[in-house]
Amino acid sequence: MIKGSMMLLTLGWLTACSTSNTATPPAARESKAFLTEQQAMARSARVSNVSYQLNFNLDGSERFSAAADLNFQLSDTSSPLTIDLNKATITRLVINGQPLYPNYNGLFISINPSMLTNGSNQVHIEYNRAHSTNGEGLHRFVDPVDGKVYLYSHFEPAAAQQMFPVFDQPDLKATYTLTVSAPKDWQVISATRETSVEDQGNSKLWHFPVSPKLSPYNFAMHAGPYHMWQDNSGKYPMRLFARQSVANQVRPEDWFKYTDSGLRFFDDYFGINYPFKKYDQILVPDFLYGAMENAGAITFAEGRFLYKAEMTAAQKERLAGVIMHEMAHQWFGDLVTMKWWNGLWLNESFASFMGTMATAKATEFDYAWRSFYAGGKQSAYLKDSKVTTHPIEVPVPTTANAFDNIDAITYQKGASVLKQLRHLLGDEVFRKGVQNYLHQYQWQNATLQDFIGSLAKAANRDLDQWTKDWLYAEGVNTLRAEYTCSNGTIDSFKLLQSPAETGQSTLREQKVQVALLVKGRHEMHLVQKVPVTYQGGETEVPGLIGGECPDLVYPNYEDWGFVKVQLDQRSFTTAQNQLSKVNDPFLRSMLWQSLWDSVMNGSLPLNNYLDTVFVNLPQEQDYTIIGQVLNTLHGSKYWLASMQPLHQSYGESAVRAMAQMSLRLAMENTSNSDKQRRWFNAYVSFASDDVSLSHLKQLLLGQAQVDGITLDQDLRWEIIYQLNRYDFAGSKQLLQAEAKADQSDTGIKAALAAEVVRPDADVKSKWVDNIINDAEPFPKLRIAMNNLYPAEQAKLQRQTAAKRLQTLAAVDASKGAVFMRSYAPAMIPTDCTNASVNELQATIANNPNLSTITMRTLKEIAQEEQRCVLVSGSMTK
Repeated sequence: MIKGSMMLLTLGWLTACSTSNTATPPAARESKAFLTEQQAMARSARVSNVSYQLNFNLDGSERFSAAADLNFQLSDTSSPLTIDLNKATITRLVINGQPLYPNYNGLFISINPSMLTNGSNQVHIEYNRAHSTNGEGLHRFVDPVDGKVYLYSHFEPAAAQQMFPVFDQPDLKATYTLTVSAPKDWQVISATRETSVEDQGNSKLWHFPVSPKLSPYNFAMHAGPYHMWQDNSGKYPMRLFARQSVANQVRPEDWFKYTDSGLRFFDDYFGINYPFKKYDQILVPDFLYGAMENAGAITFAEGRFLYKAEMTAAQKERLAGVIMHEMAHQWFGDLVTMKWWNGLWLNESFASFMGTMATAKATEFDYAWRSFYAGGKQSAYLKDSKVTTHPIEVPVPTTANAFDNIDAITYQKGASVLKQLRHLLGDEVFRKGVQNYLHQYQWQNATLQDFIGSLAKAANRDLDQWTKDWLYAEGVNTLRAEYTCSNGTIDSFKLLQSPAETGQSTLREQKVQVALLVKGRHEMHLVQKVPVTYQGGETEVPGLIGGECPDLVYPNYEDWGFVKVQLDQRSFTTAQNQLSKVNDPFLRSMLWQSLWDSVMNGSLPLNNYLDTVFVNLPQEQDYTIIGQVLNTLHGSKYWLASMQPLHQSYGESAVRAMAQMSLRLAMENTSNSDKQRRWFNAYVSFASDDVSLSHLKQLLLGQAQVDGITLDQDLRWEIIYQLNRYDFAGSKQLLQAEAKADQSDTGIKAALAAEVVRPDADVKSKWVDNIINDAEPFPKLRIAMNNLYPAEQAKLQRQTAAKRLQTLAAVDASKGAVFMRSYAPAMIPTDCTNASVNELQATIANNPNLSTITMRTLKEIAQEEQRCVLVSGSMTK
């Protein structure tokens, strides 16, 4: 087949060239599966007024067929034009009415300029293609429960070409007219609502009207026998879709409530009504990410938003937050779109910022900014402190690099920077700038300079230096207060800003609040808080002089700024000893974080931190803070397991104490379901000693119970996973029985995770080979990667460590970015020793040609190994 295709390509090229008026044909685009920025800009300079007429024939089989008409204006015919189409079989090609053999290399069609005209052009392509199975293009999934087939599309950054021929770049916006023939019991969902559906016997023909102008990655088509819920009680018609076999796990009332609240909030905030008339949301399996902002047809990962039990407050908050994030994109990303992928960070940062704001203001989760601080923002601080940190705005040379920098800097640091810019400019000025930007560039493409220009104009100030310092310089700075007191009053006070530890020397302008607290008999008292705009290395704060000498100073009160806080020694001691007396939950959260940061940098021994936790956490009543500190305990458990055998005895006793504390607090919180489930889930994940594991087994078998806790199917799998992780007696048989009883997609995946996590050398070796050789479908491989080597199985992971390092370059060279984003973080070996650090450093030095994403992950893992060694060495005996 390849040889035959090559013959057609050669004939097509010769036929086209024979009529060319160009003496020397221009250099053709290289046969590579990506588009460079230069190629994209050159193409968009020539092509305009694009429209697509797409006709799909879907029957549920492994391939689909389609016909596409591309209409566009061309400004010159001096060089070939390429149309992106990935791995299709082309059966007919007609260019401006003339049938031709396709000059097609499996990646794009090349059209000789002699076949094109200055002005209007039409290209007609008939083709067929295999469905994707890796989550991109038009993905196909067969439900193991009932055999029903479900399709959904995912195009970001440049995978629309895996479904139809397209100019696959964001600045060639187009309209789309869609017709789909699909089985009679299917739903078909796209950016617009269908205008008619014709009955054709065993199939139906769906007609969709012309869409608004969209970038290719914002368009979508989903199809299958999805269950549908509708709600027309809000401002816009809303629909929700899910597979039939999981429909009973969906709580549509929550989805519709948050969706309607968000649409009303954003209509008001942006001053532009929702642009896509209807709002569809689709829960889909095997999804690569959390969700995707397809215009009017947003997709969500089933695994993150389907639960067998009633959702907890944390799960509802996450659902609301993701709904708001994707909804913000409908304006900022879909209505106004970046020109190229270097602007992707602004889309994601803005959606993260606005999504959190909307969650805080339009839902019951008015503490959403505290959740953001404790979760995503800490990820941003950590990422920005790594050797691989990068500016928020970075060049993106090709579509293959579009996701190289999609990380916590892109999302959470960017959102934090926008948040502090809003404080710097003022809420209403910031809002006015955003509204002006959306009004001016709606249905167009825009740049960072366009956005900053709109804000600068609204604020009537120059933001060039701010942009340079915050968006083009990497690293997180540190802020600390320095003050002196005499006779119980402050006689000097200044803020000291130090540059990032990563070597970046930039000192930034930022507005923060400085809070001063003093000890009381039963609580800490806030005596003063003042806003301060600081810049440079030192900023005097004369407004605090003469005030009462504080026991605790926090120089980023209520988290206005993006900066690491270094507490002065007096404040640090107060924080460590008076945590439970701080009534303000946001400040208490930030003080907990300061203690954990001190563990991370080696200045507070891990065992001392755990002593503080065991004393203070049982008294904590705030749901969000409980989750925040539990996350640090999970990190502590990982480190303690990684440090074996050096701190094995202490580690085992500490983790046993974590499990016992969690179980006790789960049993004491029967009146609060959310807290109880949070504590019980922690108990399951901390259980590793024989007593705890035996208790979990008894719960599973119905031989014991915890009042208020019902073992739903998700929780049963979590227990089975934990029992198999530690190879507890009878765990393998329990796994086999549960897998037989639950043959749903989630059950199959949970069983696989429990199988690969078992401390069995043969299982590990088999799955290492499967992963390296790509011997299973990618969704299975991804589960295996993420569960193969928990930290306590150090001896087992050493058995294949050399093989994984030695084959890293070959795997990286042969697999794509989607594969490596999962493979590199999970499969690069770690051991929490200096020898492991040296081995990783040698791998870095010896493999300079690794892809950007794999090299970055390798360097970060080496740095985290150094951190593990540091934390281990700082522990007191």
